[in-house]
Amino acid sequence: MANAQEIIPLYPGEVPNSKVSDVQESGAASGVLKGITKPTLEYFKPAADKASGAAVIIIPGGGYGVVVYQGEGVGTAKAMAEKGVAAFVLKYRLPSDVIMPDKKIGPLQDAQQAIKLVRDNADKWGIDKTKIGIMGFSAGGHLASTEATHFEKAYIENSNNTSLRPDFQILVYPVISMQDSLAHGGSHDNLLGKNPSQQDVDLFSNELQVRANTPPTYLTHAADDKVVDVDNSIIYFETLRHLKVPVEMHIYPKGDHGFIFRHPGWMEPLFAWMQLNNWVKNN
Repeated sequence: MANAQEIIPLYPGEVPNSKVSDVQESGAASGVLKGITKPTLEYFKPAADKASGAAVIIIPGGGYGVVVYQGEGVGTAKAMAEKGVAAFVLKYRLPSDVIMPDKKIGPLQDAQQAIKLVRDNADKWGIDKTKIGIMGFSAGGHLASTEATHFEKAYIENSNNTSLRPDFQILVYPVISMQDSLAHGGSHDNLLGKNPSQQDVDLFSNELQVRANTPPTYLTHAADDKVVDVDNSIIYFETLRHLKVPVEMHIYPKGDHGFIFRHPGWMEPLFAWMQLNNWVKNN
């Protein structure tokens, strides 16, 4: 089995958009983290004979209130590495006025920095810098789709103009919209606050931010999801399709939120899609 090779600090120097606080990280024992102030990438390296050259940054969910690091992050990374994909689990800062001046952009900064860090080190890690994707679950799917639709504006220091565009996005029961009719209440309030401006609601409703250059997309969701309505995935699919962005969607009739823990074969169609696009090797 693939094991983590190393834990890499996300920023070489100071963490941007942060302020001094006495917040302490907790939850390591349970694998559900909060209080993150020092974001990292945990690198799961594929065996050399399996490596496809592709990489994926994995963003666990948790409603922007916690990070389901072990279950959605590490478990997925090991499965990806087994298939020859270099996998990086992102431990990102959760939006909080206590630790950052602008909580709305903190998670996005960390997602952008993750893409930049992997792309800048691609040669060193044996990664093809044109095959770096992003993958997110639930609120992590919101963050992944935010990074996949907001890459033209750098929220981080990027003086060497590294492309912040993921080459593909994989979204698993994702929060997509911040509009009242669709939004997951907890994710909305944690990221934007209880009474955000319509401008911020629209900016972080990623179905409104899709462009023709949005990366190819894989979506999966359960129709009976009672936490994040499946219409999040459906509206995103429709927007991508109308803009001719390659998109594939798998909707399970049952499974509710977090169905990956109840559908052991859920990654099989995902790997078929990745194989079709040369992100994993043929078996």
